[in-house]
Amino acid sequence: MFELPSVKEIIENNFIHLNQVDNESTLGRVHLHDSFSVLANVCKHYPAVTVTDSSGKDLGCITNEQIIDFLHDSYNQLKAFYETVIETMDASVTVIDANERVRTWTQGAEKIFSVKKDEIIGKPIIEFFEHKNLEILESLHKGKRIRGKHHQARSNLFVLINANPVYFNESIIGAVVSETDVTSQVVLNEKLFNMSSEVRRLEQEMAKYRPSDPFNSIKGKSTVMEKTVQMAKKVCTVRSTVLILGESGVGKEVFAKAIHEATEGPEAPFISINCGAIPETLFESELFGYERGAFSGADHRGKKGKIELAKGGTLFLDEVGEMPLDMQVKMLRVLQERKYYKVGGEKELEADFRVIAATNRDLKESIREGQFREDLYYRLNVVSLKLPPLRERNEDIVELIHYFLKDFSLRYQRPIHHFPQEVMKELFQYDWPGNVRELRNVVERLVVFATDGVIRKEYLPFHSGLIHSDRADKVPQENYMEVDTDILPLQEEMDQYEKKVLEKALTLTNGNKLECSKKLGITRATLYNRLKRLGLG
Repeated sequence: MFELPSVKEIIENNFIHLNQVDNESTLGRVHLHDSFSVLANVCKHYPAVTVTDSSGKDLGCITNEQIIDFLHDSYNQLKAFYETVIETMDASVTVIDANERVRTWTQGAEKIFSVKKDEIIGKPIIEFFEHKNLEILESLHKGKRIRGKHHQARSNLFVLINANPVYFNESIIGAVVSETDVTSQVVLNEKLFNMSSEVRRLEQEMAKYRPSDPFNSIKGKSTVMEKTVQMAKKVCTVRSTVLILGESGVGKEVFAKAIHEATEGPEAPFISINCGAIPETLFESELFGYERGAFSGADHRGKKGKIELAKGGTLFLDEVGEMPLDMQVKMLRVLQERKYYKVGGEKELEADFRVIAATNRDLKESIREGQFREDLYYRLNVVSLKLPPLRERNEDIVELIHYFLKDFSLRYQRPIHHFPQEVMKELFQYDWPGNVRELRNVVERLVVFATDGVIRKEYLPFHSGLIHSDRADKVPQENYMEVDTDILPLQEEMDQYEKKVLEKALTLTNGNKLECSKKLGITRATLYNRLKRLGLG
């Protein structure tokens, strides 16, 4: 940061020597510790300025000629630093003035845009680029600040843009934009996507020739996830009761099923009951079943309860923190005595099942509030397993995206050809309050909307301006374009996209229709027919 020095610093560094003048009436007066701004303001009214110390003693004077020499020297030094910085950086940096004329054009800009510095300096930037493609003009004319925006400058070039207006006296006098070439990252992301798909295919082939591991269905190679899986595998060596803790959507039931399959035999049942979804009046009959004629409206044949259905296997109590208090008492008795009665029944039955419970509640807090029995909590919490939320294992997001993407692509028979880096960035920066379940739903949405095989940012259900993430730089909302919410009929949307593809292909081949048809992989007759249908022929 270059700043003009104070009067004292000028004198101490001998930039300007003090002289004596005979006619003191023509002198202004400044203090030794005044800023350069004060000195410059006094010089407007006097040909020279007297400098005094803290006691009021005159130390000498500075003439306007000396100030001019000093300013000229400071300007040349600042210019030298500026030019050296510009020559040193590899990035593309462009500076324009208020008249849209280019004032700075780095070697990085020459490399990216194939325009020489001598050709563009001093000329309006719109002579070299289309107005609609110039983010720097948004900064110049609207004061728009842009950070981290992806832009496809050419068909084979992707850049990351930062732009800012230049303010002076509260007015915009120019703008600066920097572009970083991220083409290699985009290409690498596409290669990784294709390689991940191939790796998953090979893993599926290899799985046919090795014993199945129930925990393979749990995706994630992060340290915290691998530790959680290893702990879950230790639980599988015994049939102890397990309490799985975690936020909604982290995959508690997936872990419960994996523990069940790794512990029980292939024929053992896995019976799930959502304690928060069953009306309190029906809970007992759902859990214990009922004898025929137990109450009016009941099935005359009676009904087996979840406990009976889980015999020899696992009973999964999902959202156990929502279980009614009176049922907590009865469930505690079943867990302690391993016996129960059906509703309306008189015969005591044996309970033979393993319990795995799950909740997103803080059960200790529920105990303090009188909503959960402490004795039941300790009966369930023999072994506890806390699942990390997705925001604490963000390194697993890419693997999960590719896994879900392949799943839905095959399910809907809709191959995805392109997954832009900017979409991946938004998915990576989002906080995922709904965890893995929300991520799965978002990927399904992207595949459903990608009728042409291309994922687009506007298909995301959330706006980038709403992203709040501790693991990524905060991105201001104005840095992104508004999401286009208008949707045309499917055929019109496809026609518009096809028209853009054809226009792009014709531009790249300079209008050569034979070469254009070869690049598109269609016959020349097909090309002519589509050009005519879309009004391009």
